Amino acid sequence: MTSAGAARAIALACVALLAIVLGLAVASFADGSEAEERTPSAVGEWYSAVAGTYRPEAAADADVTACGYPADETTPGVAHPVLPCGAKIVVEYEGKQVLTQVVDRGTGLPGREFDLTAKLASQLGLRGVQRIRWAYAG
Repeated sequence: MTSAGAARAIALACVALLAIVLGLAVASFADGSEAEERTPSAVGEWYSAVAGTYRPEAAADADVTACGYPADETTPGVAHPVLPCGAKIVVEYEGKQVLTQVVDRGTGLPGREFDLTAKLASQLGLRGVQRIRWAYAG
């Protein structure tokens, strides 16, 4: 084998090795991001709360919630009187966990700590007023 042929063989081997490494890196990243979407991460302890569904009511002259999110049936999230707008939390109901955020101020209905938008309630399978678990998202 000539030195030019040997150099070509080494170059092709390096390209093949690089392709394998990049392929493994992409596959590993894709598996990790899918796993995070399936299982939201909660930090700290879980809290128990009573939650019910509600429809976000926009101000008479606006089409957004108190936190600035669209006030319609497509917005997933929770309303809470104390947690800051945009705070990320994990909500669990009957073993199903969903990563969500605070999109509105609480409605102040007696006996409720959270109000869930219709979209989030549907994702969780929650109807009416039920006990949920929640935790801050990591």
